[in-house]
Amino acid sequence: MSLSASVDEIPAQSTDAELLQERNGKSASGREKSGRSTSHLKIVPETLEQREHIKREAEGYAAKLDKSRAFTKAQLEQHARKLLEELGQPEKYLGFTMVMIGNFFWKKQFLALPFNRRMLLLPHCLKHADGCPADYDEFGLDCEKCGACSIADYKVRAEQLGYKVLVAEGSPVVLKIIVSGHIDGILGVACLNVLEKAIDKILIAGVPSYAIPLHSGDCKNTTLDEAWVWECLDKYEPLDEPQTASYIPLMRRVQTVFEKQFHSLVPGASETPRAGAASSPLAFTADLAHDWLQNGGKRLRPFVTLAAYDALTGGKAVNARTEEDLPEYGPEVLRVAMAIEAFHKASLVHDDIEDGDDFRYGRRTIHNEHSLGAAINVGDFLIGLGYRLISVNRGLLPNDALADILDRLAQAHLKLCEGQGAELQWTSTKEMLTPLEAMKVYALKTSPAFEAALYAGLRLAGPVDAYESMLTQFCRHVGVGFQILNDLQDWQEHASNKNYTARDAETAKPTLLLALAAAAASPEKKLELDAILSDATPPLARIERLRRLYQELGIFDQARALVEKCRAKAEALADETEPDALRQLLYFLTDTILSQESSEPPQISVVPLSIVTRHASA
Repeated sequence: MSLSASVDEIPAQSTDAELLQERNGKSASGREKSGRSTSHLKIVPETLEQREHIKREAEGYAAKLDKSRAFTKAQLEQHARKLLEELGQPEKYLGFTMVMIGNFFWKKQFLALPFNRRMLLLPHCLKHADGCPADYDEFGLDCEKCGACSIADYKVRAEQLGYKVLVAEGSPVVLKIIVSGHIDGILGVACLNVLEKAIDKILIAGVPSYAIPLHSGDCKNTTLDEAWVWECLDKYEPLDEPQTASYIPLMRRVQTVFEKQFHSLVPGASETPRAGAASSPLAFTADLAHDWLQNGGKRLRPFVTLAAYDALTGGKAVNARTEEDLPEYGPEVLRVAMAIEAFHKASLVHDDIEDGDDFRYGRRTIHNEHSLGAAINVGDFLIGLGYRLISVNRGLLPNDALADILDRLAQAHLKLCEGQGAELQWTSTKEMLTPLEAMKVYALKTSPAFEAALYAGLRLAGPVDAYESMLTQFCRHVGVGFQILNDLQDWQEHASNKNYTARDAETAKPTLLLALAAAAASPEKKLELDAILSDATPPLARIERLRRLYQELGIFDQARALVEKCRAKAEALADETEPDALRQLLYFLTDTILSQESSEPPQISVVPLSIVTRHASA
């Protein structure tokens, strides 16, 4: 299908129906779909001799790779499969081999970083559970040396060298710290499950990293190869220049725009806003809205807008190694990117009201901290501010481009309201959605926002007729997949937002998981599902019953398979997109937005970690 094909040739329901029908095969990139469990692919070799052998071979293999651009997860998997085949090693070592190849792809660039630009990331399972005096902050465990566990063994030396040391699991907080500009690379100790998440978010973003896998992932009596940590911890070997391009410089530029240029770009923004009770009645709404817009969140959407604009105006972002490699973006372009974030933040304010959420970005939601009326008003203010951030560029941007961007944003706003309205209506009537209906709601709620962000960047660069069909389809697949991942992640704890497990399930929100369960259930299981949803027992008991039912029906696996199908369709569209800079951006967005997470909260037992030295018995 050509990129100029009419959207009308593709019925809106067909893409969702195809996703529900297709379960097997491979994605466009050759990746195995992950509808089935992949735990059998995350086995660490049992002996030190085996681990050292694969490690040595991975070093030789990585030495031959082109290091000008970071790989995708699919490419890394292909490299690992090829190496395992050459070595005659079983597929169960795939995850371990991927980590080893990734290590040696980045090792020289990591060692070239000054110690004070590195982070040592350690796992929670190093913490001694009983009597630990450390507290958690927004970044993880705030550890001090007390002699109760093994954390200080690495921490003391790393901090002497100048490292930042973090005891936390998962990649989102680490990427946040990277983007903030505090560090440039990571030396991490973690189990393969956690490292897989890091590959999804950190390695594909182009962050020099070196990882030491724990020998098991159950956080009980696990071990690691201590010598592997010391091979990198205190080594510094400078390079003449960075080797690998990444989007990190542009992510940091977006951060800088919001932190340092906000008051000069946003109409009416004060250099010293007084959010909350300190504001006067006349300034209260504006100050609160500006504070909400400037702070919190990943700022993915303004990044998408700037990256899309850059892709059609020279492609410097995808080839950047430092911030100096980026061009200067004019204030008119930056305001449009900020407008996309204003619309997003407005939708979150209203969404928090409709869902009854108490926390967002680790702080109380506006309606929870102030009042329902104040929150509605702030959301409305942000919508007006979004349109204002575009209209003030009259005379700086072509009027037809401004009109087109405003029109696309208006369409996105209308579709979002239609999707949210459908969800609210189904929630109030308690009627069961079909899987196809659930996916249509997801497409309305999420896809238009991604489309508006991409469209705005492309339209700032010029006409976009050649990309219209691709753009709508790509954002549909990415948006639906993203929303399904949200369903899966609802079954995990999110400490940053202070949410608790299965919030959507407890409130009977019409999710795709629930729709899949209703569709897959036998008459007997359907009665069980109805009983769970109507039960008046405490929420935790109902949630646990629903979890067991989902597991029996294979719902988590079905949902993950649908995410992979969304990924495959998005990648297929990216495959045929030109120029190369835009194609690479689409790959990056697909891998970043659709990075898989576990569908179930981990069962963690916190115990001290044992150490295996190079001389230990294999």
